[in-house]
Amino acid sequence: MSVEVAVAAALIVGVVAYAVLGGADFGSGFFDLTAGSGRRGAELRTLVDHSIGPVWEANHVWLIYVLVIWWTAFPETFAAAMTTLVLPLLLALLGIVLRGASFAFRKYSATLGQARLFGVTFAASSILTPFFLGTVAGALASGRVPADGTGDRWSSWLNPTSLFGGVIAVGTCAFLAGVFLAADAARSGQGRLAEDLRLRALAVGVVTGAVVFAALGPIMDDAPTLSDGLTGRAAPLVVLSAVAGVATLWLLWTRRYAWARLPAAVAVAAVVSGWGVGQYPWLLVDEVTIAEGAGAPATLQALLVAVGLAVVVVLPPLAYLLRLTQSEEWSRH
Repeated sequence: MSVEVAVAAALIVGVVAYAVLGGADFGSGFFDLTAGSGRRGAELRTLVDHSIGPVWEANHVWLIYVLVIWWTAFPETFAAAMTTLVLPLLLALLGIVLRGASFAFRKYSATLGQARLFGVTFAASSILTPFFLGTVAGALASGRVPADGTGDRWSSWLNPTSLFGGVIAVGTCAFLAGVFLAADAARSGQGRLAEDLRLRALAVGVVTGAVVFAALGPIMDDAPTLSDGLTGRAAPLVVLSAVAGVATLWLLWTRRYAWARLPAAVAVAAVVSGWGVGQYPWLLVDEVTIAEGAGAPATLQALLVAVGLAVVVVLPPLAYLLRLTQSEEWSRH
């Protein structure tokens, strides 16, 4: 494996981690938004605060990781994407900022009106952010980002592949969050809430799966390079994602909440990995390959060293934090 491909692999690992961990985080906003008003939705909103409170900020480590590797290892493609896709990226950034601020301020609201305002802002931005990030992925995968950054500011992300990508990102995040929230509710003894979340997660999973199948035709026409990759070298990952998704639905149906979390995470990781493998060896599809867009070899080697250090220094605390928040003791507090 060449050094540039190794760095690209490290990049896609960060994307997968952000999709799984940040996705479950963002998806909680869907259930917060649809929890109901006042007392009826208080139990679910309390669960959301309790579940994501310790980890929502830590999950953005993966976004920073992805951006730093991208602009350092593949600077020209980073500049091209940031220029052409400036609108959806700015909207996603705005969503991240508003989401974090409103999540924090909601807890310290002086009035019920303020709490509702911050709650709606948190929930809406939790949905819009993955949507705009999904449109960015669709633009890259459909070859609408030219190497010189002169792509159209609107049609580059307002197209069938991007729009389906945004909707699928929202649905995937909501499904993942529903699985994890149901497990949290069951573990903390909130049986009625766990049952409600189970039914809603099942519905979201079925709808998202239907959207994925509906998107296949338009994507094959709109993004032929990606579709060729998905039906070729990435086909095993696509199949794995489908099997894991069905397994998650079955485990939810049989109320095996704790077991359902693993195949749910595998399904998301497989579909994101399939996207990366499907468009290989392109960074900007039909424009720039990984080898063509790579920076200086010394820079790439230094990045791999930094990634190795991060594995040793950063991953253990993150793993411990996730384990702590999933413990029985934590669920009782």
